[in-house]
Amino acid sequence: MISWPCILKLSGDDELIYLGSEQELISECRELIFSDDDHVIDSAGASYLISEKITLIKTNRIITVGEVTQLIRANEFKKAELCLTKIYFLTISDAINSLVY
Repeated sequence: MISWPCILKLSGDDELIYLGSEQELISECRELIFSDDDHVIDSAGASYLISEKITLIKTNRIITVGEVTQLIRANEFKKAELCLTKIYFLTISDAINSLVY
């Protein structure tokens, strides 16, 4: 079962997309062209591939809070608005929720 919220990580792009629900996933993905390396990371660290029908397919990969923190640092570096060394999270859920704008 998917633990919402999630983040969408597109291959080759440091920008992360916050997904609060399955409906937001469908809305965000309608016009995207997916690669095999694009994936969704849920609040528990589970990684999912995205099918052509915009359904999530669970992989065996579990993402750590450290890996999610690195993704968020790269995302914020692109915006150049925060001190990257101060970005730290105790949980994946905290990290994902930091992306709510």
